[in-house]
Amino acid sequence: MTEYLNVGKIVNTQGIKGEVRVISQTDFPEERYKKGATLLLFQENKAPVKLIVKSHRKHKNFNILSFEGHPNINDVEKYRDGILKVSKDDLVDLNEGEFYYHQIIGLVVLDEEGTELGKVKEILSPGANDVWVVQRPKKKDILIPYIDSVVKTIDLEKGIVYVELPEGLLDDEN
Repeated sequence: MTEYLNVGKIVNTQGIKGEVRVISQTDFPEERYKKGATLLLFQENKAPVKLIVKSHRKHKNFNILSFEGHPNINDVEKYRDGILKVSKDDLVDLNEGEFYYHQIIGLVVLDEEGTELGKVKEILSPGANDVWVVQRPKKKDILIPYIDSVVKTIDLEKGIVYVELPEGLLDDEN
């Protein structure tokens, strides 16, 4: 069965010429939204709809897209709140040391002594670097900055991340 990854959510229409406003969820908008790119639209209780990108532009915080064969607002209004996805097979190859979120979420986090701290449950992108939220059994989640001095090794095959925590990160022990 094919797996799909989110690249954006259609939040509204834009104008009357069949454009939609998309809140992007991809690190590769220029690749995902380029003219001729194929996206799949998923909506609750409906079969996925294959859409071909006709045009793409940025406007404020949105990516504005239009699709081939959808020249009018009436053609795209029904797509509001739909999720745009790509097949996992269409992933862009990343450089060494770069990872997709879905590869990191669920990994077991071990400290420098090999003690299990928990599992990565989500990734936040507050600014300069991502922050991994690590869920610990019966304790508060810990936030680990994704920086070289903290995240030492990522072993996708074993499903493990080795980290070196800065002093004070775990002092709360609640």
